[in-house]
Amino acid sequence: MSPAPTVLIVGGGICGNALAVLLRRAGIGVDLVEVSSDWNVQGSGITLQGNALRVLREVGVWEEVGRAGFGFDTLGLIAPDGTVLHVAEDIRTGGPGLPATLGIRRPDLQRVLTGAVRAAGVRVRLGCTVESLEQDGGGVDVRLTDGTAGRYDLVVAADGLGSPVRAMIGIEDRPEPTGMGIWRVTAPRPRGVERTDLAYGGPAYIAGYCPTGEDSLYAYLVEPARERAELPPSSYAARMRELAAGYGGAWEEIRSSISEDSAVNYTWFHRLLVEGPWHRGRVVLAGDAAHACPPTLAQGAAMSLEDALVLAELLAGGADWDEELPAAYRERRMPRVRMVVENSVRLGAWLMEGVRDADVPGLIGRTMTVLGERP
Repeated sequence: MSPAPTVLIVGGGICGNALAVLLRRAGIGVDLVEVSSDWNVQGSGITLQGNALRVLREVGVWEEVGRAGFGFDTLGLIAPDGTVLHVAEDIRTGGPGLPATLGIRRPDLQRVLTGAVRAAGVRVRLGCTVESLEQDGGGVDVRLTDGTAGRYDLVVAADGLGSPVRAMIGIEDRPEPTGMGIWRVTAPRPRGVERTDLAYGGPAYIAGYCPTGEDSLYAYLVEPARERAELPPSSYAARMRELAAGYGGAWEEIRSSISEDSAVNYTWFHRLLVEGPWHRGRVVLAGDAAHACPPTLAQGAAMSLEDALVLAELLAGGADWDEELPAAYRERRMPRVRMVVENSVRLGAWLMEGVRDADVPGLIGRTMTVLGERP
């Protein structure tokens, strides 16, 4: 009897964790390595659309995620002073049994996923990553930074936007900044905030917030990207309060709670789409290592989760694990991912360029309609 196939997943974020659980359910042996010793438990909040929740249901963690987060079905557009201009019904891209959108604190989502990884029997090693790879037609020999080594039938690089494994296997695509930067903070949820509200204009391109639980939300302000030298960490809270002062309504209460510099996160928006093959031999990219987009459509995590679902289906489907399988994975994912990346970047470009007649509702509606279909 042939031994069960084995997979090494590099990266214990949303994509890597979901893939690990799905593969173990199919009887595939899985090792997961994560360079962070605390398994990436930091962060503010995250917005998950229905198509992301659909995958989390397949992973088996939806009920726990639903309890930890805050689901809603509408999106509010507001003026900078807080006046509600329009409330739209969101498209339920996950189907009728799931909310259109769910906000959740990133540490809570990671806690649920890492618990599922442990429960699935995945062999997890924290604080290390891949040092070297050598492969032949039958497998991949891997040496880790902690000095240990192993041989695997497949290696999945789910190690993020700056993926060292992507570079290691000779894929030269790199993320490019889009020109926007985002401030994020976790805050108490003001009474009456039960959905995401977005303001376009004012001192920032976008001012938004998303409830993440009964008592919490995360708020964000998008502005032109600033050089890091301009932003000493000791200035983070003051800078975010300064931007937030241009907004009314719930922002007044949110702004008053921004006091700790360490609670504020600042990052740039990036774009990445690996145009060529997403693999070299038996090493394949997934999630942000293969594609990433600014969160203007809130689809980054969803695309990573869909990668995990599609790749797991193919690996568990009985086909030979040869060059055709990762090629089929990319072929199935590329049209959908390209649409999301290009449309996310286009929305940001319209804001930066001040395009006033842009068909934002139409672009979002067309995109979400496609995303309602199974990946």
